[in-house]
Amino acid sequence: MYRKTTFSALTWLCKTKALLTSKQQQQQHCFSSLGAKVQKMGDNSSSHVTRVLFCGPHFPASHNYTREYLQGYPFVQVDDVPLESVPAVIGDYEICVVKNFRMNSDVLSRAKSMKLIMQFGVGLEGVDINAATKHGIKVARIPGGATGNAASCAEMAIYLILGLLRKQHQLKISVEQKKLGEPIGDNLQGKTVFIMGYGNIGIHLAKRLRPFDVKILATKRSWGRLAQDSSKSEAPSVENGSYNDLVDERGNHADILKFASRADIVVCCLAMNNETAGIVNNDFISVMRKGAILINIARGGLLDYDAVLTHLKSGQLGGLGIDVAWTEPFDPDDAILKFPDVIITPHVAGVTELSYRYMAKVVGDVALQLHAGEPFTGIEIVN
Repeated sequence: MYRKTTFSALTWLCKTKALLTSKQQQQQHCFSSLGAKVQKMGDNSSSHVTRVLFCGPHFPASHNYTREYLQGYPFVQVDDVPLESVPAVIGDYEICVVKNFRMNSDVLSRAKSMKLIMQFGVGLEGVDINAATKHGIKVARIPGGATGNAASCAEMAIYLILGLLRKQHQLKISVEQKKLGEPIGDNLQGKTVFIMGYGNIGIHLAKRLRPFDVKILATKRSWGRLAQDSSKSEAPSVENGSYNDLVDERGNHADILKFASRADIVVCCLAMNNETAGIVNNDFISVMRKGAILINIARGGLLDYDAVLTHLKSGQLGGLGIDVAWTEPFDPDDAILKFPDVIITPHVAGVTELSYRYMAKVVGDVALQLHAGEPFTGIEIVN
């Protein structure tokens, strides 16, 4: 099933390295030594095969790029199986990349050989971490600051904002109807943007919003941990100050309604958990400025579906840009998608050549490290 080729991990790494910025190149000075180590491991004559399971067909570049990275190393096997087949086969694997699979206690009880469950990214809300811990299985994410994932998500937020301000749906109609000079769009310049959740994505978004001459409001549960958290995940550098200096006004969870009432654009960058599920509800949208835009690049469950639909109908919500939905894949015939000022993308905010090549490298390295009995690098263990 897996052919040994002359395409080495080091060659693959060089291709990935070409995609990085000069600063990231400096941060990845260990690539050559790592490649040499991987090459040496390629001579491993052990008959043991380390098996990596990717759950489901979605986000196909995740398993395709990981396979490509591991070409020439037949002692690591990468498989992807349909979601419904995961419970039946999971007992045969040492590493599992969950993607959008719900890893509950029942499935975990079958993972007899499992050493590590990880996400191809940061979101672990679908994994029962307590159950994994009970079964002696480590759970990990790939920090988004170093991989390019956070930057990619921030760029998608900008795309959705501009698409709504410039009326993307109506633009398409004007082209089809051979009309010129319409519709009249709106500027991002001068707007007030509320970033709800000032983590890695929020920092990257604020950095990219600055040249648009906007006012930035942001909330974070604890601003005191910002510098420490950002350095751990290699958040973007900011000249002449800290990450806090990108924000005009800072607040915490208690300030979200106040900030929502003052913003022209609200961008959800929160992690999904019991406290944040449905946080953008009827009360939240009701206090927003009439005609304000709502963007969600985090998790669909942050938004209350009924509240969003109601306020789109009333015109209180002037636009909705979402890369994530309440159920995924989202129903293309859903009532929310009937409104002209709604843009939806298929959960691709972090799906870029840069971020996916880098994360495939991380998964591949972790598999090689497990096979060699070496400590894991490039991931954040959460249990």
